[in-house]
Parts: sequence; C-alpha cells; structure tokens
Amino acid sequence: MLHSPNALKISVTEKAAEKVKTALAKQGKTDSALRLYVSGGGCSGFQYGLAFDQKNAEDEVVEAHGVKIIIDRESAKYVEGSEIDYVESVMGEGFKISNPNATETCGCGHSFKPK
Repeated sequence: MLHSPNALKISVTEKAAEKVKTALAKQGKTDSALRLYVSGGGCSGFQYGLAFDQKNAEDEVVEAHGVKIIIDRESAKYVEGSEIDYVESVMGEGFKISNPNATETCGCGHSFKPK
C-alpha cells in the first residue's frame, strides 16, 4: 500500500483493485479514480459510498495495486485504517469496507456507527 504525503492509511486488496480497474475500463473512465466517502444515513448513522470521480484539491489520495482511491478530508476521519475488499458469496458480490473505527455495523455492511 502506498499512501498520500499526509499518511492516510487505507488499504485496498488486489481483488478490489482489479474490480475497480475493470469497471473503470468498461465505463471509459480510465482517467478517474474510486472515491470513498461517508455520508449521514443508513441503519447505523453513517453510510459508505463509492463512485468514480476526479480528484479535488482537498482530497487525500491512496494508491494501491495500480488504482487511486480518493477521499475527502471529512470522510477520511471516519475511514482511517480501513480496508476496501471485493467479496463474492452466495448472497451476492460487491465491495466491502472493513473499518476499525466502526463500533457498530448493520447487517448489510454499508452503514456504521463511528467511535
């Protein structure tokens, strides 16, 4: 894992990075990055969001396995130390955020309550 000069620690598994690269190529957005953000809502108070986007001046950037993850400074406070993975199971497939800052998570894994 490589990280920004401000040393934001977010890790990305190789499988997740490959899925990001594939999706960016399919959508013709190879110059974009994956934005990880946190917003209010969800079962547990806050929810994760992922979108393809361009970096803003205020964003933190993490690079891993050939992909860039961009995170706004406010969201970075909630996801420091997290891992982005891609999981496949009988219940479906998708990106999973493992967040050490979450004191509670909902069953779907898309929302959390921070420390």
